[in-house]
Amino acid sequence: MQGGLNWELIAMVAGAASAALIGWDAAARKGPRSDTMKGILEIAWPVLFIALMGLLLKFTDFAAVLLIAGVVTGIIWLVDARALAPGRGEGVPEPIVVDMARAFFPVIVVVFLIRSFWIEPFKIPSGSMKPTLLVGDFILVNKYTYGIRLPVLNRKVMEVGEVRRGDVVVFRYPVDPSVDYIKRVVGLPGDKVTYAGKLLAINGRQVPVQPSGYYTDSELNYVRLPTFSEKLGEKAHAMMVVPPEPVVNLSQVRQFPHRDNCEYNDDGFTCTVPPGHYFMMGDNRDQSADSRYWGFVPDDHIKGRAFLVWMNFGELKRIGNSIE
Repeated sequence: MQGGLNWELIAMVAGAASAALIGWDAAARKGPRSDTMKGILEIAWPVLFIALMGLLLKFTDFAAVLLIAGVVTGIIWLVDARALAPGRGEGVPEPIVVDMARAFFPVIVVVFLIRSFWIEPFKIPSGSMKPTLLVGDFILVNKYTYGIRLPVLNRKVMEVGEVRRGDVVVFRYPVDPSVDYIKRVVGLPGDKVTYAGKLLAINGRQVPVQPSGYYTDSELNYVRLPTFSEKLGEKAHAMMVVPPEPVVNLSQVRQFPHRDNCEYNDDGFTCTVPPGHYFMMGDNRDQSADSRYWGFVPDDHIKGRAFLVWMNFGELKRIGNSIE
């Protein structure tokens, strides 16, 4: 890790300390707990639970962690309500772990359902979508635009709408599905995508593009880069290029499924999108690791369409910007 807080280490330390306190109480207590110990345990149990769920993110995605958390808290609450609570005498306090489970369960379920079927937040980690999206943008993604998918399994069970050329989408990175990427849909299944001379063509027709000014990139020593208005779908969007950079860096092109659908040369490339797949590119055309380098995105990797910037702590004026 470079800079910042090591949240994994913090979670391990907090979880271990909480487990030690809970274990010490169980082994050493002889009689009723003091009010001080009750207060400590009311903090220790939630901290232990949150730490364990946080550490699970190292092995699975957030949706799976929410599902596990919901199942665990639900079982604790149910077992207590059906089997343990009726046998507790009057005035016997409810175990702290049960109180925690009852408080957490409905919150976890609501978050899980909203995140899985309606809206999911993401943070933009890189500049590959400049000038449309900037590093530090917190965005919202519509999860049902392209259909209802089973959470965790990522299996579509109901068609709602189709992916459109020009949409900005979040998807699971084909090289490592545990990582989420965001790019613009350039090619639909069956499209022939050509990129040469910094110009994009779909099925032999050049995509309309007009100069729109310049973007000052602070990450490139405040170089002014030319921007353009490009129209892939029904609406135009902004994109930019870095004139000195090549159209494609051939040394960085991977071997990927359906690689034989693409032809590369020093001037650019042409790729025919296979059925059930999409071709993605970043709006920051010359500073984007996208489909030209790692291949096509399967339909079952699509997570949703980005539609709104809801926060950017560095540039508050971006709050509320729609994503075109």
